[in-house]
Amino acid sequence: MTAVREGLPDGRYGRSADQRADRKLKIVGSVLGVALLGVIGWSGVSYITGQDLSGRVITWDAVSDHAVKVHLEVVKGTDDKGVCTLRSQSADGSEVGRKDVTIDRRADQVDTEVTVRTTRRATNAVLVGCTVSGNR
Repeated sequence: MTAVREGLPDGRYGRSADQRADRKLKIVGSVLGVALLGVIGWSGVSYITGQDLSGRVITWDAVSDHAVKVHLEVVKGTDDKGVCTLRSQSADGSEVGRKDVTIDRRADQVDTEVTVRTTRRATNAVLVGCTVSGNR
């Protein structure tokens, strides 16, 4: 009796159609992955460079039941002007004070101390955000 062979000899007639399809899918997936990483990198860089004002609260102190003293640092372009919003909250999380601080000094970095008036004793002071004003 002779043995019946079911398939083609291995390695004799090139790759099968499934192997070619797998290779194409790997190439397409790699190209799309690199493109996605490029888009994420580009949007991250454009977001960071698009922010003209960035600020942070250095320290804060509840000086009384109706006031919080905040040390604010803002980094900006020398000629940029803007507004930073500060907020204070009480122990239960409700907002007890809010103040918009105008930043218009001609400097790259502005350090300022601001007093935020509150309706009750504040347990924190946070920077909500800074935006560039229209008149540069």
